[in-house]
Amino acid sequence: MRILIIQHEDGTGPGLVGDRLAALGAELDLRHPWNGEDLPADLSGHDALIVLGGAQAAYEPIGWWPPVFELLREAVRRDLPTLAICLGAQLLAVACGGEVRRAARSEVGLCTPVRYPTPDDLFDTLPVGARTVQWHGDEISVLPDGAVPLMHCADGFPHQAYRMGSRVWAVQFHPEVLAAETRLWSVSDPIIDAEAVLDDIAAAENELRRVWGAFSERWYALAADPAIASAAPAPPAASAATALSAAPTATAGSAATAEPVS
Repeated sequence: MRILIIQHEDGTGPGLVGDRLAALGAELDLRHPWNGEDLPADLSGHDALIVLGGAQAAYEPIGWWPPVFELLREAVRRDLPTLAICLGAQLLAVACGGEVRRAARSEVGLCTPVRYPTPDDLFDTLPVGARTVQWHGDEISVLPDGAVPLMHCADGFPHQAYRMGSRVWAVQFHPEVLAAETRLWSVSDPIIDAEAVLDDIAAAENELRRVWGAFSERWYALAADPAIASAAPAPPAASAATALSAAPTATAGSAATAEPVS
């Protein structure tokens, strides 16, 4: 399986997710448009897509956003196996007609997302109470038409995970991240109570490896199984075919210079 992975800045690579996929035999085509690398014109040469996080905002006029939007819309149209992470989840929302805004507060550190009562082949295997890492200052305020909500946080941020079609998944949190990455992020993006936050993540590292490593392997298995493509209806055609062709302006402020990684 050949997987296109789009990375938006240095220090925000595929991490644990990439390690597990490579161990399963996936060919990872990692592209760095922030460093001048071209993105493919379409996904005809790839079997799956991963869009990673970054400190940019989905509503900013970033030069490589238009081709990323097009690739995400193509993935939705084709129901191509996709995992959009944090900023990637926000970009998917915007690409398909949803909305992203500056959140009232940042969400940084360990979090325990809660499942919505919606069946899903990927998320049904997550253990109840599984923790994950959050590091973002923007939020998805409106999901695209046809999106299926999958997870939320009890203290806010209702769109922690969602699905388009049957195999395009998006998560606001970071299944790919462990303690080493967050320690680097805390240097470039200072946070309150940094040592306590980092110590909590380090203490949970074995759990994070177990839970999100298994999640990555489950995503790979579903991506490799063409039978899954018919397990759920595709989103309404209009939500993909008439999606935005350019990023909208912010609905609540603008991204700060030291924006948390999204």
